[in-house]
Amino acid sequence: MGRFWIIVEGCFVGLRCPDDCRWGAAMKLTKTSFRNGILTSLLCLGLILSVSGSAAAGTSALRNDNKIRYLRNFDFEPLRLAIDDLIETFGQGYPNGSEYQQRLESLRTARKTALDSFAQDDDSARNNLLRLKHDLDKLLYDALLSNPLLDFDELILLKRKRGQLGLPVNHKCNTGIERTGYDNEIAVLGPIRPNGKLRTLYCPPAGEFVGEFDLNYDAKRMLFTMPTGPTWQIFEIKTDGTGLRQVSHGEHPDVDNFDACYLPDGRIVFVSTASFTAVPCWHGKERACNIYLMDADGGNVRQLCFDQDLDLHPAVLPTGQVIFSRWDYTGPMHIYLRPLMAMNPDGTGQRAVYGSNSYWPNALYYPRGIPGAPGKIIAIICGYHGVPRMGELGLIDTTKGWQNAEGIVQRIPGRGKPVKTVIRDNLVDKSWPKFLHPYPLNDKYFLVAAQRARKGPWGIYLVDVFDNILPICVRPEFDLFEPIPLKKTPRPPAIPDRVDLARDDAVVYLDDVYAGPGLAGVPRGTVKKLRILAYHYGYPGMAGPDKIGCGGPWEVMRILGTVDVHEDGSAMFRVPANTPLSVQPLDEQGKAVQLMRSWFSAMPGETVSCVGCHEQSRQIPVLSQRSAAARRPAQIEPWYGPARGFDFEREVQPVLDKYCVGCHDGKPRPDGRKIADLRSERYARNYHGRELTKLGANRLHPVVRKAFGGTKVKYTPAYEALVPYIRRVNVEDHVGLLVPGEYHADTSELIQMLGKGHHNVRLDDEARDRLVTWIDLNGPCHGTWGEVGPIPDGADRRRLELRQQYKGPTENPEVIPNIVEKALKGKGAIDRKRDEIRETKYVGPDVHHPSSIVHPLGLRSSVPLFKTIEVDGVTMKLVRIPAGRFIMGDQNGRTDERPLSAVSIDRDFWLGAFEITNKLYRRFDPGHDSGYFAKRFQGPDGPGLSLAGPGQPAVRISWQRAVDFCRWLSRKTGMKFTLPTEAQWEYACRAGSQSPLSYGDLEADFSRWANVADESLSVSPKPTGGLESNIVAHFGKGILESAVFGGNVLCDIRFNDHAVATANVGGYRSNSWGLYDMHGNVCEWTATTYKPYPYKAGDGRNGQTESGRKVVRGGSWCDRPVRCRSAFRLSYPAWQRVHNVGFRVVCEIESQEHEYAAL
Repeated sequence: MGRFWIIVEGCFVGLRCPDDCRWGAAMKLTKTSFRNGILTSLLCLGLILSVSGSAAAGTSALRNDNKIRYLRNFDFEPLRLAIDDLIETFGQGYPNGSEYQQRLESLRTARKTALDSFAQDDDSARNNLLRLKHDLDKLLYDALLSNPLLDFDELILLKRKRGQLGLPVNHKCNTGIERTGYDNEIAVLGPIRPNGKLRTLYCPPAGEFVGEFDLNYDAKRMLFTMPTGPTWQIFEIKTDGTGLRQVSHGEHPDVDNFDACYLPDGRIVFVSTASFTAVPCWHGKERACNIYLMDADGGNVRQLCFDQDLDLHPAVLPTGQVIFSRWDYTGPMHIYLRPLMAMNPDGTGQRAVYGSNSYWPNALYYPRGIPGAPGKIIAIICGYHGVPRMGELGLIDTTKGWQNAEGIVQRIPGRGKPVKTVIRDNLVDKSWPKFLHPYPLNDKYFLVAAQRARKGPWGIYLVDVFDNILPICVRPEFDLFEPIPLKKTPRPPAIPDRVDLARDDAVVYLDDVYAGPGLAGVPRGTVKKLRILAYHYGYPGMAGPDKIGCGGPWEVMRILGTVDVHEDGSAMFRVPANTPLSVQPLDEQGKAVQLMRSWFSAMPGETVSCVGCHEQSRQIPVLSQRSAAARRPAQIEPWYGPARGFDFEREVQPVLDKYCVGCHDGKPRPDGRKIADLRSERYARNYHGRELTKLGANRLHPVVRKAFGGTKVKYTPAYEALVPYIRRVNVEDHVGLLVPGEYHADTSELIQMLGKGHHNVRLDDEARDRLVTWIDLNGPCHGTWGEVGPIPDGADRRRLELRQQYKGPTENPEVIPNIVEKALKGKGAIDRKRDEIRETKYVGPDVHHPSSIVHPLGLRSSVPLFKTIEVDGVTMKLVRIPAGRFIMGDQNGRTDERPLSAVSIDRDFWLGAFEITNKLYRRFDPGHDSGYFAKRFQGPDGPGLSLAGPGQPAVRISWQRAVDFCRWLSRKTGMKFTLPTEAQWEYACRAGSQSPLSYGDLEADFSRWANVADESLSVSPKPTGGLESNIVAHFGKGILESAVFGGNVLCDIRFNDHAVATANVGGYRSNSWGLYDMHGNVCEWTATTYKPYPYKAGDGRNGQTESGRKVVRGGSWCDRPVRCRSAFRLSYPAWQRVHNVGFRVVCEIESQEHEYAAL
């Protein structure tokens, strides 16, 4: 049967010879498998051949046919490239290179001849092909194993019974796998060939796990992990099998130590659970681990890393630094962000080297630096959920980039194929072959554990960048891992310690806060201070989402204070050592211009230097050129008291008590309508908390579940009422670097509302600062974990004990400091007077109301109402707006919409029928990316809902760039384009209407007219183990009108406009003048500088200067109809790229009479 299958295999789509050539398997083939007209009779012939002969003969023939098939499909190019490279690289050190080239060419020629004969039914062809297969195998091993880099006789490896992987799933460390029940040993292979012998170096006595090897530079000793009793510990053994000793002391029955490596100076770094932290998404059920340092005898232990989640796989780079994998879990999407980090052996200089703010790779495991290739790393590319720790083999060059696919120069195999970013949770589940434990020989050749097919064994392979995958040792009954050549290796330089353990602080030097992409486009002088924060991570049994706050912060946010930024953007200040820190640049109003959704730690006595905001770690600051460098490091200025966790009840509730509870007192209004209850929990006795998802509830520690009274987590009534009005990072937010100002407090409805003078409320500076700081810290409720509930098993005390023993910080962040009895005390009496909205009548000259103007130009047959122009292949539609007069503002609107003004539009003008689309804007700025919205609305794959479709309106465009676009468009067309003035915009939006919205009042069904915050926006996402998704707020007239999604978006759920994010422009009905999306979809920039009413066109507000805040109009997809009214006003600085702000353009008609005649 073999000849048939081999000959016709190329005629089948995806067909391979069946393993069992009996009728049952054969009958599954269909005529549709053929291409190029292969006759059905050929299939019948194949079926006859496939069942002929005895079973034994069939099995033998199948093996031979597989060999022939292998030869037929063999690609000679990878082998040729490897031979050529070895000749070029090693010259006489690879003496038989020319011979191997000749043999390869001979085999290539012979194969073609033999296959031709085989196709012609030559009886001798089969044997010829089998001999060629044998010769090819010999050439492969002769040529590739003659690599001078294989200058060792033996190889250490882990031998384990098939199926006993012993690998933790990706959200767990060693505490998540069984300690015993293994048939495994440390083995030595020699010689380095498939027929090499395996001998036992060490076999654990009672089936204990052994693994996580590291060989000393002298090749005489090695470290490995093995459990002893209830814990994991680090052991050392000589490579002759003698001298077994436990290195880590293991004196604590609740601390595991594992995954160690030798340092050049003889000390050891290792991973430990002594940090007493826990994996957040498991609500503290699974232990997390950090990196520690110890002497060779296991003494003098010191904690080096103070990270939130798992630190894994420390290894020494050729530079002497330590590389490791870190899992970041604060703010971004948790299944994607595991950057590679590097540090000095004493813990100083911690920095990201690959994957910061990067969706892909989801994780890089088992990283190793490559000798002789600075900046290059070999690692395993893996997903989050799905297969554990295994995956694709990736070669990284950090000099070419440090995010996504920028620096992944090659997958192996994958020669010549572009490496692309793939945003998928189970990233490598379907990718084959799979790899583990790479060991670089240089930057082209690697030893690695590999599994070629799903049911095959794990073996040891020699692989290269040319796509050769050569089996070195494969045993059907065993899985083989962790190959390490048993030979001496060069000892990297021993970097001297830079810590000063007599100190408990460090110095941070910032060269220029405006350097780097983090503040790109932010004008110099904007940043006045830096806010310094510290994370206080959860404990085993008490961690996870929706505990510290609803839908936002994972961890306690401790506010340390602020420091000044010099005019040149520099700053230098002291910070507490051994503390996970975050920095926020603040504008003159104390609002964060950018958020650092990560942390850094400084060792005692260290000076941490950075060039700017999110610059690449390879950049080096120049100290002597900056103002801060000439001064002594500043001390952090406390924020209304000593460092402490930000607690809503302590920090924000006093503001509400002073300014808000006079009205928001939990009582219904006279009209029966409910308003937000902003009282303290002390006065709201009927408050019961929020329900967790089933997933979250199942992961609760029993002590916590009991304290919650089941599955409810408690905040405060005022917190729950207020949190929907702030915009902040979601618990599963975008991974990438945020646009500057993305979550600026001014994008929060609460700040916008107060800025308009909400019912005559005027906050003092401290009150405003407290609200802004709460928003910038991501809206926390609780300031300590103990205020969430009881911390199980005394984990807080245990963490402090171990920190003190291992030279960590001694401060207890669970202690609530004695600050003033009540914030804002003595600031004056509470002003309970409310500014009631009155039926304000316009007083002024008589004005014909716009309702009488039903596009009067339509009465002039010679005047066109619409015009289209083409710009670089994109059609743009303009609508002619007639001159006229209207009353500007809303008598029942916000304070800044009054007093009403009679405004004249003296000239006709053209206005874009649609908002500027991404497609058109990219003709001006090809690199523009409108980004994404709401990762929480999707499953784990992908970055979120795209706002960047060609037909969607362009957003995240600053006013400055919108003006630049208008100038570009003017040059392109010869017409004069600008942004519309605020008056032009409102006049065109109203289109003659008097109602709040051009299509009706606030009770009108908007679903056909506008894309606003609606039922579709309130849809429940897939749970992340936290709260049930919808927070429902009763703000309607006796009916449910609003739902809050993830604590972030208020929605009007009476109607459904079927758009969760921005819709393609023109997807809803136009107003009566033919303008689309004037309400909702995206807010729109105007040319007007924000000033109070009455509106006066001649007071300079319509100048084209960048100074002042610029008015935006129209509301967006994430605004309720009340915020999309014709008169509703907001404003932002000209530099800010706002998530829901785009624009449309206006075109001046220079001579209206001439225009009429021409058209």
